[in-house]
Amino acid sequence: MSPRRLVLWRHGETDYNAAGRMQGHLDSALTPVGWNQARFAVPALARFSPDLVIASDLRRATDTATVLTEAIGVPLRIDKRLRETHLGEWQGFTGQQVDESYPGERARWRVDATWAPPGGESRVDVAARAMEVVADLDRPNSDAGDAVLLATHGGLIIALTAKLLGLPVTSWPTLGGIANCHWVELTRRDGNWRLAAYNAGITG
Repeated sequence: MSPRRLVLWRHGETDYNAAGRMQGHLDSALTPVGWNQARFAVPALARFSPDLVIASDLRRATDTATVLTEAIGVPLRIDKRLRETHLGEWQGFTGQQVDESYPGERARWRVDATWAPPGGESRVDVAARAMEVVADLDRPNSDAGDAVLLATHGGLIIALTAKLLGLPVTSWPTLGGIANCHWVELTRRDGNWRLAAYNAGITG
């Protein structure tokens, strides 16, 4: 069965988030706040009745997903294609350090989805690998069910949302950020994905 609902859930707060550092593929752990964010989100996410949860293999996403799957008893799969954007030479830097070492480049990255940090990926690159995961859900032998939740990362969520909605690449940067443990809900009708909620979440 091809899913009719996708929920794209960002991980909870990490040590690097709290320190203002850029993570990319670096494997930063959840903070106590991040663990609590995941727990607070469970009742709201459970209402989507996901048949399957797929998480990035980076532990901040896997740990966040595990809080949900253990609470509601649904299968968890791990897929490295759901990793965050590889930020190349910027990984581990603060925004200030990037601006000092690569003047003007962070501003360019924010407005051009085709541009990549040195040694890293563009948002277009990230969307391409994330779309492979969605395509797998639509295969004839897929057991995805009606609703699937992807536990992943902010940059990937923005890129995948833009791609699924068919937005022009030049418009991708207009999508806002996704807060820790917030999510995007997409529903499919007549083969087309539609945005039902963006940056939704529970605060507490």
